[in-house]
Amino acid sequence: MEASVDRIADPWGGRTPYARGAAWPVRTDTHLAPGTTADEVDRWVQAASLLHSNGDAMDIAVREGRIVGVRGRAEDRVNRGRLGPKDLFGWAANASEDRLTSPLVRDGDRLVPCDWDTAMARIAARSKELLDRHGPGSIGFYTSGQLFLEEYYTLAVLARAGIGTNHLDGNTRLCTATAAEALKESFGCDGQPGSFTDIDHADTLALFGHNMAETQPVLWMRVLDRLDGADPPRLICVDPRPTPSARRADVHLAPRPGTNVALLNALLHEIIRTDRVDEEFIEAHTVGFEELRRRVAPCTPGWASAICDVPAAAIGEAAAILGSAERLLSTVLQGVYQSHQATAAAVQVNNLHLIRGMLGRPGAGVLQMNGQPTAENTRECGADGDLPGFRNWQNDQHVADLAEVWNVEPSSIPHYAPPTHAMQIFRYAEQGSIRMLWISGTNPAVSLPELGRIRSVLAQERLFTVVQDLFLTETAQLADVVLPAATWGEKTGTFTNADRTVHLSEKAVDPPGDARPDLAVFLDYARRMDFRDKDGGPLVTWDGPEEAFEAWKRCSAGRPCDYTGITYERLRGGSGIQWPCDEGRPEGTERLYTDGVSWAHPDVCESYGKDLVTGASVEAVEYRSLNPDGKAVIKAAAYQPPHEVPSREYPLQLTTGRTLYHFHTRTKTGRVPQLNAAAPEVWVELSAADATARDLAEGDLVDVTTPRGSLRGTLRITGIREGLLFVPFHYGYWDTAEGSGPSGDGPGRAANETTVTDWDPVSKQPLYKTAAARLTLVRRGGGVPAPAPTTTASAPARPDGIRPTGGGPDALAIQSTDGPRDGSTPREAARP
Repeated sequence: MEASVDRIADPWGGRTPYARGAAWPVRTDTHLAPGTTADEVDRWVQAASLLHSNGDAMDIAVREGRIVGVRGRAEDRVNRGRLGPKDLFGWAANASEDRLTSPLVRDGDRLVPCDWDTAMARIAARSKELLDRHGPGSIGFYTSGQLFLEEYYTLAVLARAGIGTNHLDGNTRLCTATAAEALKESFGCDGQPGSFTDIDHADTLALFGHNMAETQPVLWMRVLDRLDGADPPRLICVDPRPTPSARRADVHLAPRPGTNVALLNALLHEIIRTDRVDEEFIEAHTVGFEELRRRVAPCTPGWASAICDVPAAAIGEAAAILGSAERLLSTVLQGVYQSHQATAAAVQVNNLHLIRGMLGRPGAGVLQMNGQPTAENTRECGADGDLPGFRNWQNDQHVADLAEVWNVEPSSIPHYAPPTHAMQIFRYAEQGSIRMLWISGTNPAVSLPELGRIRSVLAQERLFTVVQDLFLTETAQLADVVLPAATWGEKTGTFTNADRTVHLSEKAVDPPGDARPDLAVFLDYARRMDFRDKDGGPLVTWDGPEEAFEAWKRCSAGRPCDYTGITYERLRGGSGIQWPCDEGRPEGTERLYTDGVSWAHPDVCESYGKDLVTGASVEAVEYRSLNPDGKAVIKAAAYQPPHEVPSREYPLQLTTGRTLYHFHTRTKTGRVPQLNAAAPEVWVELSAADATARDLAEGDLVDVTTPRGSLRGTLRITGIREGLLFVPFHYGYWDTAEGSGPSGDGPGRAANETTVTDWDPVSKQPLYKTAAARLTLVRRGGGVPAPAPTTTASAPARPDGIRPTGGGPDALAIQSTDGPRDGSTPREAARP
């Protein structure tokens, strides 16, 4: 069956219901450029999605050397042919007329074009000068969650063993550093325990701070098909906004931002009080349960209700569902990771699964989700605050093992302290100890907190800044050297999604002008710097992506993220493969911990853990005393109030986040007509009760002000909890007259003009969701609604007179469903 659907108006497309335990039916989604038919496509080239973390497998349509569309890969385990709106339309950004096509170098207050040799010679000369005068700590690297595995690994080798700097981190610090840290705290090592296929088997789903419908729309399609099939799972959603997931939930808990630990402690209290724990699993596979029991004993639903502003009865109802689940799958994302006590809260979700024995079985698992397509690769490869292969920087044997892989002396790999996190890298640049900062594939002049400060850091005369990107972003405009990069569809490499599935993305077309793959840039730099191993040979010995992948496999061998059984050839044509994949597991590994915890032993663990209050690293001797047998660690945490709370001057709370139609700072999605038209301008969400109390209406122009700064946006009245403002963080200045920042001292457009320079003590992830703010009317809207989507959590509380979001003829996609369904009948109405 085939149908055309407006995938802007209907982002998740049609349903293919299926029952618990059945296979998710195939539905192949295709979108081609207007006027192009499938018969006119010259070839289809294998790839996977770039604009979220789900890893949707797809084929790129190529005609006359240009990308003209995409279709989902029906055989892939992740999406079974489905694509989300950003997948279907986002490829159009590749052909934007304002792509960077040649390097630029600074000449006074201007950036002027030059050739590659000039640009790279300038970078290498400054690098050598700084190494001679100030040492390796004067150079830092800040990368992305959107490059390929091969590029991160090359960057990690040249930064850590070539330069010898500890200052390498990714913008994944902003979105999923807490995921990695929570897994290390509980299981001794990174790596998602669960699998997307657990949705097929679960009888209960719990979404903690995870707006799945907008951040991972294809995964939400899978959930919707289960909800509409026979024997549907019960659904719990924890989110202060009325997300599409919340609207379908059996229980929706909307806590006051910054109180996640209190809520989770109350849920744990109820599960323990009602004796819904798996004593046998706890005894065999964990340590720390008695401390948790003691810590949560006073944390009743009534106690949490007063802190979280959630009805005690609703907390009890959610606990009863979690406690009675036979197959529980929990997911966690930014509502936890970017909030107060981020790691402590994420760890309590792990605790929930540990005390209930909900791991290692179909339908029983936890997914500490990622926010970007290759966030997992930054962590695996050592480009996000860890050593490659999930090695422990505190374990001298791990460092020696890595040194052997690279053929360098262990002392040449910095491990005197934890790898420097992004917020500290920018602090060092601000203070002057970092004098060169190489930024690849990310836009901190829009994405980091307190943007006025970030712009001043990047604008310093003493800081030599290199930016490697597709467009002249707000950050690139402040650079000393700008390098034009090739992107998805223009280069070959692998990426690994949020459930450890590795996909190959092949080059389909040439990049524009003189743009180069990031791997080629890093290899050129390594050659110019003449990095050498301890025998005098080249430190970086590969020339292309497949050789880099094979080098990475050697680094991953015997580690938790073992890739040794994966090859480019095995990834071609079929489905992605989940690591670990080695000689003993040639088909990959669907879920971890099927027979106990594998990587928590003191000799092999990636981390000994940290204090959940101070973030101080636990020493090896202390960890060995706590966990000599390498079991999972149940780590309790006490609730602590947020650092910034509402006051008379700033009576509201402000949270920032994502919308379905955009990705990060809109450098790609803002250049795609269908996506940008669905959410063209920044808006501010407020509850109906708060709007009435302030005599405000839909469409009014307002200023949001915090102690850091202000932004201006149009008001959208929604079902958000009272006392809370929401602003999407995607909007910067590249498509405004200002260009790189707000003009003068007036309000800006970017949400991060207002956010606080503060971070979780454990994961070092910035806190984007707990600012205090005030709202001021600038001008009446005159009945014109806010430019916010109506299909998402931003749906208006009163839709009368507001035109529904839709994309028209250019947003049509073909949906083809193949094979019989499971015979279940879709339910006619969503649950309350």
